[in-house]
Amino acid sequence: MYKLFFCLRRRSDLTREEFQDHWHGIHADIARRGASALGAVKYVQNHTVSFPVNDALRASRGAPEPFDGVVELWFEAADDVVSTFHEPAARAAIKALVIDEPNFIDLEASPIFLTEAHPMWDARSGGLED
Repeated sequence: MYKLFFCLRRRSDLTREEFQDHWHGIHADIARRGASALGAVKYVQNHTVSFPVNDALRASRGAPEPFDGVVELWFEAADDVVSTFHEPAARAAIKALVIDEPNFIDLEASPIFLTEAHPMWDARSGGLED
């Protein structure tokens, strides 16, 4: 499984609630409209929560401020990712998303990258992976 991650920081003029409302509402609607063209098998929005454990985790490692959220786009194969950026319908879907991103994302502070997943364990499936 290949995953495209986009670690999001909100624009400085938006509250976390305003950022999450736009991302979960308007932007998610744009993503849903283009879903079949994108070639991804799953789209996940991970919204950072205000919870004391987050502060404790960050402090225990001297870590920077958390991202406001993380997008996951899941693909079955690397070729599926490549075709997403070449197919006309997929390019149109991506363009619609990219046009909306500056409305709520600080793009210069939001890294985006492709990964290959290597599951190590999954308690739901009975244990350790090879």
